[in-house]
Amino acid sequence: MADKKMVEAITSRDEDFAQWYTDIVKKADLIDYSSVKGCMIIRPYGYAIWENMQKILDGMFKETGHENVYMPMFIPESLLNKEKDHVQGFAPEVAWVTHGGSEKLPERLCVRPTSETLFCEHYSNIIQSHRDLPKLYNQWCSVVRWEKTTRPFLRSREFLWQEGHTVHATAEEAVEETERMLNIYADFCEKYLNMPVIKGKKTESDKFAGAEATYAIEALMHDGKALQAGTSHYFGDGFAKAFNITYTSKENKLEYVYETSWGVTTRLIGAVIMSHGDDNGLVLPPAVAPIQIVIIPVNQQKEGVLEKAYELKERLKGKFRVKVDDSNNSAGWKFSEYEMKGVPLRLEIGPKDIENDQCVIVRRDNREKSFVSLNELEENIEKLLKAFSDNIYRIAYENMQKRTYECTTMDEITQKLAENGDGFVHAMWCGEEACEDKVKEVTGVGSRCIPFEQKEISDKCVCCGKPAQHMVCWGKAY
Repeated sequence: MADKKMVEAITSRDEDFAQWYTDIVKKADLIDYSSVKGCMIIRPYGYAIWENMQKILDGMFKETGHENVYMPMFIPESLLNKEKDHVQGFAPEVAWVTHGGSEKLPERLCVRPTSETLFCEHYSNIIQSHRDLPKLYNQWCSVVRWEKTTRPFLRSREFLWQEGHTVHATAEEAVEETERMLNIYADFCEKYLNMPVIKGKKTESDKFAGAEATYAIEALMHDGKALQAGTSHYFGDGFAKAFNITYTSKENKLEYVYETSWGVTTRLIGAVIMSHGDDNGLVLPPAVAPIQIVIIPVNQQKEGVLEKAYELKERLKGKFRVKVDDSNNSAGWKFSEYEMKGVPLRLEIGPKDIENDQCVIVRRDNREKSFVSLNELEENIEKLLKAFSDNIYRIAYENMQKRTYECTTMDEITQKLAENGDGFVHAMWCGEEACEDKVKEVTGVGSRCIPFEQKEISDKCVCCGKPAQHMVCWGKAY
């Protein structure tokens, strides 16, 4: 009875996607709600997913020459005000500190919503010569943005992220860095999170405050809504001029530097839930799953069963993240519990298996059962995890393909969405902000990005009929 109840505790994904998501983050023990409105407590299982993401990404950053630093969490108001567009972009979401103890501060301090200004101040102090460039810095930290509506992982007032901030001698180098980091994010999402993404450039109205260009990766969730999974910004020399970051060139001339910044956040955990989860709970990509294999001893009271389970754990733990559940709960309860938690593989071992020198392995994604010889256990587990990753990527990719519509008129956009549900809409655009706004107003889908992979669906803007400049990916966003 316990097994049935556990599965019923999750609202069906197709019945109420938002409630399904909330049920999963709570029941799979990813988060708890906090007494601080709009902030979440990330529980050990949820944090372990983030740690695995962090470890992989940090390795990718270091592989490309980046170093980690740490900046203060407070920014003086005068410093924040130095770059006009930047401060205007963040002003509505900033949290301010006005008192230190009982004393009023001489100047308000903002709790960092992002750290461009702090990095700029630091760079202006440490960069003198072309020999000091490039500087490729990254920091792992939390930031605060006073969001009005919040949802666990997707939008909270405080969230964890990494923010890279780099400075270069030339515009070409900085643009190259911006694109390189976007490609790293796309590779990470596709190879490690098994989640397909579209790479593209944000429209002028949607770019980061203070940037010359913003690039993004957009993912499509199971329900057809878009999720911005990562961004990379090219700043040109705008911040350098505001903060007087100069260097002496080889020709002995004083030049301004060119900057970039790029970041991904804990919303990637939300992306994984909504890309791969099902009505029984999470389905976690093996690369970031806190437990890759759970060993369930069947008839564990029988002699030798628990010992064998622990012997297998010892054998596997050097290569895989493994857990033995030797609790007194029934095997059925355990099966439901680890399905809920999205553990990729379940290894069952009982008296008969021991006799036959084998075990049973069940995949979380398709529930396929394999009888595996204990002599060939490691090779089989590796194959099963690879097949698992490939399969969940394929399902997410097919969902994206099925829910991507090409449209030439606004009526067609409305019709396709009404008939087939939300998704990515590919349609042409003249480049005018008024048309971009009108498409959203009439159809409900906003511009997500101008994909790098362009296709000429027609030669006319989907809104005004004037000559088109770009194909845009439109969608409803989280």
